[in-house]
Amino acid sequence: MKQAAIYARVSSDRQKENHTIASQTAALLTYAETQQYMIPPEWRFEDEGYSGATMARPGLERLRDLAAEGQIETVFIYSPDRLSRRYAYQVLLVEELARAGVQVIFLKSPSDPTPENELLVQFQGMIAEYERAQIAERSRRGKRHRAHEGSVNVLSGAPYGYRYCRKTDATPARYDVIDAEAEIVRLVFESYTRAGLSINAVARMLNERQIPTRTGTGRWERSTVWGMLRNPAYRGCACFGKTEIRPRQRITKRLRQRNGIATRNSANHERPVQDWIEIPVPALVADETFALAQEQLQSNKRHSPRRTIEPTLLQGILVCERCGYGLYRTSTQTSRHKLHYYRCLGSDAYRHLQGAVCTNRPVRQDHLDAIVWTEVLRLMEDPTLIQAEVDRRTEAARKADPARQRQQSLEREQTRLTNNVDRLLTAYQEGLMTLDQLRSRMPDLRKQQQSIQSDLQSLRTAAMDQTRFAGMSETMAQLRGRIRSRGNSLDISERQKILRLVVKEVLVGSETITIRHSIPHPRSPGESESTSHAADDLPHPGRGSCYLLRSGRHQPPVSQSVSALCV
Repeated sequence: MKQAAIYARVSSDRQKENHTIASQTAALLTYAETQQYMIPPEWRFEDEGYSGATMARPGLERLRDLAAEGQIETVFIYSPDRLSRRYAYQVLLVEELARAGVQVIFLKSPSDPTPENELLVQFQGMIAEYERAQIAERSRRGKRHRAHEGSVNVLSGAPYGYRYCRKTDATPARYDVIDAEAEIVRLVFESYTRAGLSINAVARMLNERQIPTRTGTGRWERSTVWGMLRNPAYRGCACFGKTEIRPRQRITKRLRQRNGIATRNSANHERPVQDWIEIPVPALVADETFALAQEQLQSNKRHSPRRTIEPTLLQGILVCERCGYGLYRTSTQTSRHKLHYYRCLGSDAYRHLQGAVCTNRPVRQDHLDAIVWTEVLRLMEDPTLIQAEVDRRTEAARKADPARQRQQSLEREQTRLTNNVDRLLTAYQEGLMTLDQLRSRMPDLRKQQQSIQSDLQSLRTAAMDQTRFAGMSETMAQLRGRIRSRGNSLDISERQKILRLVVKEVLVGSETITIRHSIPHPRSPGESESTSHAADDLPHPGRGSCYLLRSGRHQPPVSQSVSALCV
């Protein structure tokens, strides 16, 4: 009796549960027996839970290896779409097996090698590929529709702090809060936003306290804490459609070491925030805490020291006015001592394929640091500037604050909607309405509740802003007193913290320096916001009226432009 191999595949967990792969195998064994073929147990190849749109399948790989070794002559497959859902892959695999002397026999396909039968197989392959694309598009549209209705079924799973509860005949799917894990989530946010711990320090703290992870087997990693801080579900809005699969944008070092060959030529990329679909879930942290964490993440991304050996005052806030690249610190050795400069990344020819893209020359670090620090101290020494900004923001918050009557009206409307939701659920439980009727009426009520909750939150935020502005003058006065007493003895890290509080960025041009800060700078009548002040107008201890920021005395002195940016 001749020997042959069989191959079967199913792509989903539901098919695995329904044992469809077992039915495929049984049908193939029966057919092989009627054709006088014997199937050894080791030649029964199955791929459970693998998509037909990919070639990387364990069972298929073993079948191809066995065919390449010349050990088999015939292989039985249930239908062409079980071999692959793509027609191009079907042709590739059939031709590969034919070159190895292997005959492919499809149970649900004509076996005679006539032109008409080959054309029919080709049509089956194209129809299978079309069917796969249709299923994928229907699934995508269905998930998007359910997400708009506020269903959590479309989400991949409940994050840490929640438990996913399946839908029943009486209740939809939902997230339930796990109290013990919720406390850990709040601890992570508080440690990062209030205590000022880094992501690595938070992960180390959780490991030192022996707090178990979701699985209870691994340890807390920085990537886990980073993902937790960015997850909008913790503020009460889980989001669907945050990422999408797109081709790789760059070849990393690991790929270069493999000659630029990637195991998969796709990656998940984050989509724009406005494309996310919010699904309401129970909140674990306040909106203010979550927003503060996002602000801190952005600030850390910009000001991260990374591999900095010796920190500098203006690290991370210098921007080239001409090309937009950042400036980094470099040095040169003279006969007497070592000089440090800030140099534009765009002026380095080796970093760009077409050569340097900027002609800005390097700037002396010590002189530029002194100018910016002196200007910041001068601005903070004037209490009228701080008080004027506080008064402006207090007045804006007062005008933007809705009337108390509006808040009471929103609270009454919120109570009414809550009662309506309760009545609908009671009517469904008592059998007075069907599930379809409940599903058609519930999404509108949920959207109205979200809208009213958002308006109420804005009212509370405005009230908090007024309280915050009231105490800002006293806080800034204390800060000015500390800086005045210790201004000359502060180290680089302390000066960095102060500078990053009041300075957004420093633009370095060919002959000007623009400091964009968050303190309003008073201008005399007729002076525009971009007016440049000569460098010799600002006092500099230990030097004359000229700030020579570059080497070479034939170069003109660099002037300074100070502009106000209220944020």
